[in-house]
Amino acid sequence: MSHTISSFEDFKAFEGQEIGVSEWLKITQEQINQFADATNDHQWIHVDVDRAKKEMPDSKTIAHGYLTLSMIPTMSSSFIKFKNLERAINYGVNRVRFTNMVPVNSKIRVRATVARVRQRSGATQVIGETTVEIQGEEKPACVAETVSFYYFN
Repeated sequence: MSHTISSFEDFKAFEGQEIGVSEWLKITQEQINQFADATNDHQWIHVDVDRAKKEMPDSKTIAHGYLTLSMIPTMSSSFIKFKNLERAINYGVNRVRFTNMVPVNSKIRVRATVARVRQRSGATQVIGETTVEIQGEEKPACVAETVSFYYFN
C-alpha cells in the first residue's frame, strides 16, 4: 500500500504508526561488487566468492552493512509517494545496528514507522524507525533511526 504525502500534516497523521513495508529486493554479487568499488571496501567477506565458500557461514559472501543501510531510501519509495515536495534531505541516522548478515542472493525489505514529526527550520523533520528484514530470517539485517527533512511548496 502506498501513501501520498504532500504536507507536514500528512506526515503528522502517521506519527507513531507503521507507514509501510516494501517489496522484497534481491541482493546480488554484482551489487555488492559495485558497492565495494564505490566505497573502496573490498574486504574478502564481501567480494571473494571462492574464499567465502570455504570460510563463511552458509559458504556465501555477504553484503556490506552500509550497502544494506543505503537501500532504505529506495525501498521506502515503494510505499511513500510525494506531491508538492520541493526537496528531501537525508539528515542522518541517530542509531544504526547491523544485527544480522545479508548473504548474497538473499532478499531484503524495509518496514518503516514514523516515530516523530515536527517542524524545524521551515521543513518537516521526520524521525523514522526502520527495520531491514531478510526473507526467511527472524533476526533483521539492520535497525536504524533515520532523520530526514522534507521541504514542501
